[in-house]
Amino acid sequence: MTQSRPDGPVRIAIIGAGAVSDYHHVPGIRLDRRARLAAICDADEGLLERRKREWGVENATTDAESLCADPEVDAVVICTPNFTHRPIALAAARHGKHLMCEKPLGLNAAEVHDMYQAAKKAGVVHMTAFTYRFAPAMRYLKHLVQSGSLGQPRHFRSQRFLDWPETSWGWRQYEHLAGAGDLFDMTIHRLDFAIDLLGPVERVCGAVARFAPRTTTVDGKDCPPSNVDDWSSLIGEFASGATGVWEGTTLAKGYHRDGFGHEWAEVNGSEGSAVYRLHEPNRILLGRTGHDLAPVEVPQEFLKPADSPRDPREGKPATVFRYDLMWEFVSAIGEGRPAVPSFLDGLNAQRIADAVLRSHRERRWIDIGD
Repeated sequence: MTQSRPDGPVRIAIIGAGAVSDYHHVPGIRLDRRARLAAICDADEGLLERRKREWGVENATTDAESLCADPEVDAVVICTPNFTHRPIALAAARHGKHLMCEKPLGLNAAEVHDMYQAAKKAGVVHMTAFTYRFAPAMRYLKHLVQSGSLGQPRHFRSQRFLDWPETSWGWRQYEHLAGAGDLFDMTIHRLDFAIDLLGPVERVCGAVARFAPRTTTVDGKDCPPSNVDDWSSLIGEFASGATGVWEGTTLAKGYHRDGFGHEWAEVNGSEGSAVYRLHEPNRILLGRTGHDLAPVEVPQEFLKPADSPRDPREGKPATVFRYDLMWEFVSAIGEGRPAVPSFLDGLNAQRIADAVLRSHRERRWIDIGD
């Protein structure tokens, strides 16, 4: 990295003061003595005033460009609608700010490529908010794969089923603002951790579908219908020779699980199988020939990164691991190293997601390429 490291706490600005920031990022900043919430930005002035009180921050603006230029800010976290990610990220990189951005990084791979190149050129830390990489069961699953405990990986399988209302998603239900629906919002996470577990995906075939028109807002007002998917699925072939199957939907009735829904990610190897589930992120399922899958507690060393200030015994397990995302971002800035997952990881997942849409349009397999 070419940017100098801050002398004191990393001064972080949140751009987009909605639920994701409140749920993931602000608690992560509060836990970390190496970081400070220095500024916030949102287009909604009412929300901005409320967050000033709730988050205890004075520097607040509706102008993202001016915040990116603020000399009292070292790093920005972008939690705005998808169509705004690219211009904000380019502005932040131009002003030398370290960058974390929610997924998907952009509306398509071309936008994400621009963001990645700008961050590289500026020499700033860049990170994609692929939260689930930090789930203890996922960290342990990666260890089992890499250590050879499961033998040669053969299959990856992912299900993400949510039981969400069929009312409006706001900007998220329009292609020109969101890029896609479930595919970009949920399945893209699972594409990322499949690559992290088994390596590059070489080719895919996929499909998307839309079932809910979403012509009514939560408060009963009419709105234009959705034109993005609420179901997505794909088959993939990894460079390693392994195969993968992914399916996601927001319309799986009965899959509530206290709001966390059904999450299942499985690796079948030549010696055994292992399963990660979001609703029990501190436990994994393991099985071998002649034995059923059975629950195994995640070992202590995988419950959190070694230096994370988080106490794994506190809070809801399916919530608190998300705070380690901020720990990694701040650590990368302080240590002058790349963050994991980076914008390149976001680009790799985006290229596959784009290929799914193309596969569905053209009704054929798509090679991902280099």
